[in-house]
Parts: sequence; structure tokens; C-alpha cells
Amino acid sequence: MTTARKTTTIFLTVLCGLLLTIVGLTQRWPLWAWPTPALLVLGVPLAAARIAARRRGSVPVSFEEQLTATPVERTDCSVSRVVLPSAWDDYSFVFSATVRWYLLERPSGGPVLNPAGLAVETVLNRARAVTERREPGQASLVQHELSGVLSRMYADPTGSLQAMADSISLALPDPDQQRLDRLADVRKDKAVWEHQRKYEQSRRQYLGDDVLKDTGSAVVWWLARNEEQLEQTVTDLPLLAQLTSAANDTDIPERLQNLMPPRMGEQPASEFLAEERPAERTAADHLSGFFNALGFEEGDDRRPMLAKQFAHLITEQNRPETAEDLLRRFDPPATFTPGDDENSSGSTDGR
Repeated sequence: MTTARKTTTIFLTVLCGLLLTIVGLTQRWPLWAWPTPALLVLGVPLAAARIAARRRGSVPVSFEEQLTATPVERTDCSVSRVVLPSAWDDYSFVFSATVRWYLLERPSGGPVLNPAGLAVETVLNRARAVTERREPGQASLVQHELSGVLSRMYADPTGSLQAMADSISLALPDPDQQRLDRLADVRKDKAVWEHQRKYEQSRRQYLGDDVLKDTGSAVVWWLARNEEQLEQTVTDLPLLAQLTSAANDTDIPERLQNLMPPRMGEQPASEFLAEERPAERTAADHLSGFFNALGFEEGDDRRPMLAKQFAHLITEQNRPETAEDLLRRFDPPATFTPGDDENSSGSTDGR
């Protein structure tokens, strides 16, 4: 007799005893009538249990419990180093994880299933849908993305189970990672080279189209960068003219030819002017040549205007004598004549 049948027999015996006791008390049975119902209460449940056992047959109790027990099944498995595609051809991710699932109720008479295979297929399909849209250089980022996507249970296409994954690992093979690192270095070097090339093009355009467009532009540019070197600028005027002509592939203008130094083995064009020229030229002489080179001929209003500005700059440099000499030369007072200045200085403006 099994434990369940023993419990049932005791319960029926107690219940029958209580019923007969209630009936006997209500009907006020005499004392001699109580033994017979008591025997019936003990005998009827025992007899019923024996009859039921004979009809069921002699089946071992342990085997019956095995028939009614729920079979224990595994609900997880591991997948290791599964290749999943990326957004780039010939570059693949390597995927590893622990797949977990639980079975759903299926109709009786359905096909026999391999739940581990269905769960792994479901998880890999979900992972593939993510990795095939990601670049191989984002392996660490995609790993965390998969950890979120695969952390939720979803049913497989057949509706037989729900599956998820944890302990996810995603990486690139070492040779592919090394290739990506080299490609990244090349792209960075190319970007630096492009910036350098554009910088050089900008400098050439600035020098050719602005600074060295003509001699006047070159002189103005040089003065803007060297405001305190007026005499040196005048001295370098031939060099600036040569640079401008070379940059534009043109000849030096005729008005600047007299400023050019004589070539090897050649005599100056005007020897008598060279003989009369003083051994050391003054700042006024240099400034006069500078004005002539710019095309500011004698009588041009720009000559005295610029001379005043230069005189002001020179005064700030604590050279008042040179400033006064410039004013006497290019902006004399009303009672002062250019001839008197020429006689006192020993030079002429047109020289």
C-alpha cells in the first residue's frame, strides 16, 4: 500500500466514525448497539482499499513514481568561437556565449525537439542581424550591444521555446585586427599629408597672387612686417624687384632698371652719375629712389605725404635729424626752395 492510499484509508475511517457517532447520538442508540457500527467503520475502508489494489494490479511503487515524475532537462549550453559576418567583406567577428532557454507548452503528438539546437539557432540569428550591420573596428562596442539585445527571452520561429544568452564575448581574429590598425595608420598619415598640401597651396597662392603680384605689393608687404627698417627696405628694393619679376616670369620694369646692380664685367649705364654720386647716400636719397621705383615721379602729391609719415616714424625712433632732413627734402616750407636744399646737401632729388 502506498503512502497516498494509506492516507486515504485513514481519512475515510475517521470520517465514517464521525458520521456514525453523530447518528448514534441523535438517535440515542443503546449501549449494546455501538459495537456493531464501530466494526463497520473500521472494516469498510480497509475492504475498499484492498479491492482497489487488486483491480490496479501488482505494479511496483517505485516504477509508478517514475512514470508520474517530471523529467529533468538541461536549460543552457555554451557556444564557442562562432564566426559572424560584419559590414565589411572578408572581415568576421568571433562570437562566444552561454545560451539559456525554457520550453513552452506544445500540443500533444508534436514532433520530438532538440531544445539546445533550437535555442542556439535562435540566438545566433539574433546576433547575426546585429553584427552584419556593424564595422569590424567596433568589436568592443558591438559586444556590449549584443549583451543588451540577447539579454531578453524571445521565442524561436517554431514557438517551441524561448531563448537568451549571457557571458557574451565578441572579438576580431588577431590578423584582421592588425590589418585594421595598419589601415588606420595609413588614413591618419594621408589626412596629415592632405592638410600639409593644402597649407602649402594656400601659401603659394598668397605669395603669388598678393605679396609678389608686383614690386609695389612686395614693398608694402615688407614694410608692414618691418616698420622700423625703412632704410633697409630701400636697400632691399632691387632684391624685391628681382623676386617679383621671377615670381611672375616677367622682365624687371624699365623704371627699376637703374636700381639693379651691374652685372659681372659690365659698366653702369651712366658713369658720370656714378662719379657724382656721393660715397654714402642719405636716408633722403634712399627714399627718393624708393618713390621713383614706385612710380611716384617728381611733383607727385604722394611724395610729401608719405615723407611726412616716414618722418613721423623716424622721430619716434629718436632720430630727429634724419626726420628733419626728409621734411626739408620732400616737404620744404614756403620760404625754402629745393635748390637751396640741393646746394646744402650736395645731392638732387632726381638722382
